[in-house]
Amino acid sequence: MARLLKAALPVVALVVLGTGCSSQGQDDQRLTERRENFCTQLGGWQKARNAAEADTPDPDEYDEVGAAAQDVLLAMRPLRDEPVGQGRTLGEATTAATENSDSEAEGLAVQYCGEVGFETLTR
Repeated sequence: MARLLKAALPVVALVVLGTGCSSQGQDDQRLTERRENFCTQLGGWQKARNAAEADTPDPDEYDEVGAAAQDVLLAMRPLRDEPVGQGRTLGEATTAATENSDSEAEGLAVQYCGEVGFETLTR
């Protein structure tokens, strides 16, 4: 019986370690996907906003900007507590950028995308 237990212990330990690594890998992948989605949505909002500013006012374009802003805010939710500098979180910066036209906050959000490897998705 003791021999059987000694033989089984390393197998159990490997299974437990393997499960931990797999779970960590999935968490990292999920975080990367969330960051990419946020930066994609941020870039989409910037593009819609810039197009609306460049053209003569068209009520439909402003609806697109508002919808794009909502997409950014939804994508930001799981990342809202991530720090972006100046004592602000991603949630605070994104909200200030999309709802208050805060260019400094927008810069922090764009900088965040650069730091996490998705700088090409923003404008």
